[in-house]
Amino acid sequence: MAKILTGIQSTGTPHLGNILGAIIPAIDMANSSNEESYLFIANMHSLTQIKDLNILNENTFSTAATWLSFGLDPNKSCFFRQSDVPEVTELAWYLSCFFPYQRLKLAHSFKDKADNLKDINSGLFSYPMLMSADILLYDANIVPVGKDQLQHLEMTRDVATRFNNLMGDTFVIPEAKIQDDTKYIIGTDGEKMSKSKSNIIDIFQDDKKLRKQIMKIQTQTLSLEEPKDPDECNVFKLFKVISSEEETAKLHLRYTNGGMGYGEAKELLYNQTLNRFSKNRELFFELNANRDKVEQLLSEGALKARKQAQNVLKRVRTRVGF
Repeated sequence: MAKILTGIQSTGTPHLGNILGAIIPAIDMANSSNEESYLFIANMHSLTQIKDLNILNENTFSTAATWLSFGLDPNKSCFFRQSDVPEVTELAWYLSCFFPYQRLKLAHSFKDKADNLKDINSGLFSYPMLMSADILLYDANIVPVGKDQLQHLEMTRDVATRFNNLMGDTFVIPEAKIQDDTKYIIGTDGEKMSKSKSNIIDIFQDDKKLRKQIMKIQTQTLSLEEPKDPDECNVFKLFKVISSEEETAKLHLRYTNGGMGYGEAKELLYNQTLNRFSKNRELFFELNANRDKVEQLLSEGALKARKQAQNVLKRVRTRVGF
């Protein structure tokens, strides 16, 4: 049986772009697939950026609660927190001893910030080796990645092959599953939705804050009476990705006929957001009120993950003579 592995960043509550572009497709694949599935929250990776324990813990919880509120079934996937499997850091050290320094300098995670070295910690530099350990520790065969993450998977394959060639057959060499159809979700400014751009829509805010966020969406300056091009409107683009074809067609007609202002369009998007995600929001808030349940699910997942991790690490330790 093939094993599929997906790592989930925990840099904050997943926004609408994360949910539509990554979370829902990954959950659909995990819940419907016959393959063994590992999904983990990469909270140790977050430490390269965040040094506040309360923020780290809150981000980890909100990430887990989001995945659960959108239907992830822990009985069909091994769902766990990266930091609960300490074997990953031991493996990362072994791998770092088999990978060239010069190759690490070419990693995008480091290279993109290399112009300001004083702000780079050694954890960010060695980030690809921890990511490689995340993958190799579970004998993953398939790793779904976007094109921007492909380099890290290539490094994982490289270090695993180097180790196998020098020390004997030890690691499964993973294959990338390129996600070409990942949805591009715009933010409130019309650019790709991203926390770093502060243009996100967080559906798990209270109603008042959510409405305020939607009302900030940038639009053209046309009068209420004027016909409008819906395909050029950020509000319509967001409405379209969360609505049925029939609902979208009705709003499209109202744009082209004129007589509707952008304020009303934003109100329609706000109400549509509440309707579309009402059950998910309800479950998220329930989990927030019962955090022990989330903790229990993550702990149970970690026990399953560690069994697999210990088997792989035993192979590695034997190969290196420990």
